[in-house]
Amino acid sequence: MKKVSRRRFLVSTGVGGGVVLGAMYFGGCGIVKRKIAGYANTAESPYLGNTKTPLIWFEVMPNNQIIFSSSKVEMGQGVFTGLAQIAADELDVEMGQMEVRHAPSQTGNVDRFATGGSTSINSLWTPLRELAATMREMIKNHGAELMNVSVDKLSTNKGIVSGENQSMTYGDIASKVSEWKVPSTPSLRNIDQYKHIGKPIVRVDLEDKVKGAHIFGMDAVMPDMLFGSVVRSERVGAKYVDADISEAEKMPGVVKIVKEPDFVGVIATSYNAANNAKHKIKAQWDVDKVWQSSEIESMIEVGKGKPVVIQKNGQPNRFLGEQDEFISSEYRSPIGAHAQLEPNGAVAHVKDGKATIMMSTQVIKLTAGEVADRLGIKEKNVNIIPTFLGGGFGRRLHTPNAMEAAVMSRAVGRPVKCFFTRQEEFQNDYFRPPTHHILKAKLSAEGIIEALEHNVSSGDVMYGSPLVPNFAQPLIGSDIGAWRGGMVQYGAIPNYQAISWRVKLPFATSWWRSLGLLANTFAIESFMDELAILANANPADFRLRHIQKDKAGDRLKKVIEAAVEKSGYRDELLSNGRAMGIAASTDVNTPVCHVAEVSVENEQIKVHKVTCAIDVGLAINPDQIRAQCEGSIVMGISAAMYEEMKVVDSVLRPTIYGPYKMALMKDAPKEIEVVILENDEEPGGVGEPPLGPIGAAIANAAFRITGKRNRTMPLQT
Repeated sequence: MKKVSRRRFLVSTGVGGGVVLGAMYFGGCGIVKRKIAGYANTAESPYLGNTKTPLIWFEVMPNNQIIFSSSKVEMGQGVFTGLAQIAADELDVEMGQMEVRHAPSQTGNVDRFATGGSTSINSLWTPLRELAATMREMIKNHGAELMNVSVDKLSTNKGIVSGENQSMTYGDIASKVSEWKVPSTPSLRNIDQYKHIGKPIVRVDLEDKVKGAHIFGMDAVMPDMLFGSVVRSERVGAKYVDADISEAEKMPGVVKIVKEPDFVGVIATSYNAANNAKHKIKAQWDVDKVWQSSEIESMIEVGKGKPVVIQKNGQPNRFLGEQDEFISSEYRSPIGAHAQLEPNGAVAHVKDGKATIMMSTQVIKLTAGEVADRLGIKEKNVNIIPTFLGGGFGRRLHTPNAMEAAVMSRAVGRPVKCFFTRQEEFQNDYFRPPTHHILKAKLSAEGIIEALEHNVSSGDVMYGSPLVPNFAQPLIGSDIGAWRGGMVQYGAIPNYQAISWRVKLPFATSWWRSLGLLANTFAIESFMDELAILANANPADFRLRHIQKDKAGDRLKKVIEAAVEKSGYRDELLSNGRAMGIAASTDVNTPVCHVAEVSVENEQIKVHKVTCAIDVGLAINPDQIRAQCEGSIVMGISAAMYEEMKVVDSVLRPTIYGPYKMALMKDAPKEIEVVILENDEEPGGVGEPPLGPIGAAIANAAFRITGKRNRTMPLQT
C-alpha cells in the first residue's frame, strides 16, 4: 500500500545503505559523504509501521463511534487531532465520531521510527488515508451483503451506508460481521472533497487535559503496586561499581533492595519510603576525572578533531584561504537541558514471562526490545502501553528506565512504579550539546557574497543513540543531528561549504527539539546580518538576492517576503526605541522566517512581538500549526535568552527550576502572529522548524539598539 519515493528508499533502507557503503569503499568518499548528507538534509521520513490491515488501526463500535489507535504518541504537539482529521475524511465520518487512543505495542500497530523529527503527520499522510479508505470500503462491502444491494449503488456519509432506500450505520454493519474481508486499496479522494482537512478543528484531547484526567505517565497505576527508586550519580562520567545496602534494608516500608551489575534500586510500599531508603545506600562510583565547564568549552572548538565537509559548491577555498582577506565571526551555544514538566518513569508488571509497562515514551518498539533483551524474553511478550507525554522534546527518544522498572517488578512479582526525581532528571538528562561556530565570507565590491563557509563543532546528537544503527553512523562520518540546520541555504552564492567537527563529551548529549537547528541557525543567520550591514544592504533584501531559483528557493523567498510584509519590517531604530530583526531557516523541507520586535530595558532584552511566516506544504489544521509555531517560538526564546547548564566539579547544575533559568509568562511576547503559506500537495513538518530562526532574529534586533553583537547564547546585552 505505502508508496516510497526513491529519495526515501535510499535514506531509509538497508539496500540504500549497502549501495552507499559500496560506493564509499570503491571511490570518492568525500563526494559520496556529501551526497549522503544532502539526502539526509532533505529526505522525507517514511512511515515504518504496519499498513497491511486497517483492523489494528480502527475499531467500529456499536454506537457508531470509531476508535482510532494511533502509533504516534501525543506529547502536546496535537498529532492526535491532525491524524484524526486525515482518517475521518477518508472514513467519511464526523470528527465527533472519532476517539483517538495510543496503540499498545502488542496490537502490532507500532512505528519502528518513533515519534519525533517533525514527521508524524507527513509520514502518515498517504498510508493513513489509504488505511481509512480501505476500512470504509470494507464496511461498505459488508453493508452491501447485509442489505442485498450492489455495492456500486451504495454511498457513505457521516458513518452511514445508504442506497436503494436502505441505510445502516457503520456500527450496525460492524456488529454483524464475524470475519472481515480486506479489499484492495481504493482510489483516494481529492483534497477539495475533504471536509475536515484544512479546518481549525478543536483538539480531541482538550477535554481530558482541561479536566485533569489521568492520562499521563505519572498518573499510571496498577493493582497491588509498589514503588521503586534507583540510585543515580550526580557526577559526569560516573560508572556504577557496587553499593552497601545494609542501612537501607532496615528502613521502614522497604520490601526489597535490587542490586544489578549496572544499578541498585529500592522497592518499598510508598514513594517516600523508597526515596528515604535510597538515600541510605552507599553507592561506589568509578569517576575518571573531575570536570569543569571551562574544560568542556575548550573541547568544543572548531579545529579540534577530524573535519567532515558535509556540503560544498564551487571552490570556496580559493577565496577563504589563510592568505586571503575575508570576514570571520565566531558563535557559541551552551549545554541545554530538556527541562520537560514530567520526569521520566514507568509502571511495570512482570509475571509468568510477560511484561506490561505503562509509560511516557517516544520510542515504543525500541523500549519493548530493550525490556525483552534485559528480561531474556521474546519481544512479543512485552506490551508497552503508551500514555500522554508531559513534554517530550527528544528526552524520551530513549527510555531505558523501563528496563529498571521491569527488573524490579520481576524481583518482587508485583507491579512497580519508578520515576526520576526532578534533581535526577536534570542531572541524568541527554543534554543539548554545546556548540562552537566559525563562519567566513568574502564580499564583492557590489555587496554580493562570493564565498561562504560554516564550521560547526558540537557534541553528539545522533551518534551513540540506540535509534541509529551502529553501521549507519560512519556513513557520513559526521553527526547528522549536530549539523541539522548547519548547511548553507542560500544556493545563489557561487562558492560555499559547511564543515562538521565531532566532539565526544564525557556526558550524554542527544536529541533536543530541532537538534542542531537552533544553534546553527543562530550562527549562520546572525552572520548573514553582519554581512548585510557590511554590504550596506537591507538584511531582508540581502537574503533574497542570494536565494537560488528553484522550488526550495522559491518557498524560502516567499516566507521571507511574507514575514517582511506582515510585520512591516524596517532595518532602523523605531520611534518607540524598539528594533526589528529578521532570520530564516529551512528544516525538514519547511522554510520559516521570523521577524522579532524587541527593546532593551534595564540591560535586558525584551521581545514584544514575533511575526512568523511558515510554508507548511498542505495545512491539515491551521490552529494546530499556529500552536506549534507559538510553542516553538516561546521555547526558542527560553533557550536562546536564558537556559544554560554548567559543570562544577563534575556535577551538572542547576538541578531544579528557578536556578535553571527559563522564560516565564512575563518574558513571552505579547503578540505572536503566524502567517501560513501552502505550496505543496502534502503536509510538511511543523513541530521543530519554527525553532530555528528565533535566536538570530532576537540577536539581530538587539544589535540595532545596542550596537553590540551577541555571539553567544544565552543572549546578553
